[in-house]
Amino acid sequence: MHRQTLERDGKQFGRFILVGLLNTAFGYGAYALFLYVGMHFAWASLLATVLGILFIFFTTGRIVFRNSDYRRIGRFFLVYGVVYLFNVMGLAIFDHLRIDLYLAGLLLIPPAAVLGYLLNRRFVFGGVE
Repeated sequence: MHRQTLERDGKQFGRFILVGLLNTAFGYGAYALFLYVGMHFAWASLLATVLGILFIFFTTGRIVFRNSDYRRIGRFFLVYGVVYLFNVMGLAIFDHLRIDLYLAGLLLIPPAAVLGYLLNRRFVFGGVE
């Protein structure tokens, strides 16, 4: 792999992490709020995901991949559907193990972020820089 490609990929992933912090604060905040008001973890995760998708599409598309082509939003929804299923399965496992669901939500953020980056890069934004 060329040095320029590695540098570009590193910068892109770095932007993804920074933008992800903002997106995560919104998403986790919504999830925690929904749990706090008594919502089941699956519904809390779904609602937080749905509310955040449009915001995340624009921040990730524009800042990370330098592309916010509206025609890609369908694939973006599918990617976050996969990320949602990953999260719910993880939450169900943690719930079965009697691990606090607030902590479980935090523990799932890093692997979900990597999954989201890889899927977006491959299937939504096609490596666009």
